[in-house]
Amino acid sequence: MSPFINDHPAEANVPTNDFKARNTTAGSPFHETSVHDYTPSDPKERTSFFALIQPPPEPKTELGVYRLLSPSAGIRVSPLCLGAMNLGTQWTGLFAGKTLDLDGACKYLDTYYDSGGNWVDVASNYQDGQSEYIVGEWMKRRGNRDDMVISTKYTSNYMIRKEGFYQGIGINYTGNQKKSLMLSLKKSLAALQTSYLDILYVHYWDYTTSIPEMMQSLNDVVRSGSVHYLGISDTPAWIVAAANDYAAAHGMAQFVIYQGKWNLGERDMEREIIPMCQHYKMGIAPWGVLTQGRLQAAHTGEERNMNVPPLPNDSGAVAKLAEIAKELGGVSVSSVLIAWIRQKASYVFPIIGGHNATHLKENIDALKITLSNAQMAALDQSAAFDPGFPFNLFGTDPHANPGGMPNSPFTGTAGQIRFVPRA
Repeated sequence: MSPFINDHPAEANVPTNDFKARNTTAGSPFHETSVHDYTPSDPKERTSFFALIQPPPEPKTELGVYRLLSPSAGIRVSPLCLGAMNLGTQWTGLFAGKTLDLDGACKYLDTYYDSGGNWVDVASNYQDGQSEYIVGEWMKRRGNRDDMVISTKYTSNYMIRKEGFYQGIGINYTGNQKKSLMLSLKKSLAALQTSYLDILYVHYWDYTTSIPEMMQSLNDVVRSGSVHYLGISDTPAWIVAAANDYAAAHGMAQFVIYQGKWNLGERDMEREIIPMCQHYKMGIAPWGVLTQGRLQAAHTGEERNMNVPPLPNDSGAVAKLAEIAKELGGVSVSSVLIAWIRQKASYVFPIIGGHNATHLKENIDALKITLSNAQMAALDQSAAFDPGFPFNLFGTDPHANPGGMPNSPFTGTAGQIRFVPRA
């Protein structure tokens, strides 16, 4: 008899239910039918084949209407990713703003999960490593590891602690190189109490490691089963392009998602990174979508985070955000910001951090909003940015322009062309 029928090994993280309690009485035909404490329903309850293919319950919120991560990755994720940088107390008072202890973090994660959310994003160094431990403990308590899509990052120095710097030789605990990867991955798996990561990001490009070394090392951890998908964040577009081309040429795992700072007031990613993601069929996970409270504070007059200074375009953007929020029935400025970025490109998954369950529910409600073409254009104009050369001379990609029309003075000299918007 398998040792797993009656007892699970201590490290197993298997969701529990009450089937076994109800159906393990002496003589029960369902007694110990599964190694996972799962007992099928009585066959008499299934009167036809179609009883096996009933649709699931309607999702509680739009968060439970899942999407494919990218054209190159079939894993299903919620339309909003929960950023976990505020989960923990090591960075209290720093740029993370208000933070949550273990109990508060678990309640916050419960709100997201109970609303249908399945994607939590952390990093090896968030809250001096505390964020990963909290997410891992929460999954252990809830028994829901396999329900979740967990992404984390390597490269940053996770050995720095509030209590003081690491006293040993810490030089190889950071960087894009292989030893940093292996040490960080080992630590993350232990902290998250899991045997695999759904997504592992390169946190940023540090200019110390060759593309072949990095991609070969990342491919090794994918082949081992410790990592399922690769992502990269905060890295120049040409590096990502070169890395994906190298991986494709050598039959290796490629980056399937990019994470970077993108919001209405800071649109630099639209210059090179967004087109790069579309070319390589990568998803986009923007952080800072809510401008770290900058535009909201300007709108309400509340005290702003002093670590987030105002930008030149803020006044125009705030006025237009407020106007459109009113047009939509008095929704929040944050909701408009989320709607705007989700409609700027395909496969966009805003990362929403925070610590307040009420704000989280408000952000989830933003998924119901669809902005008109006129509203999108008005917001674009309220916070216009200079794409720089060669775009300001020869035009930007017409596939991404309103109506698919070129904005180059040269393209239309021989006749009018209307481009099909890129999916």
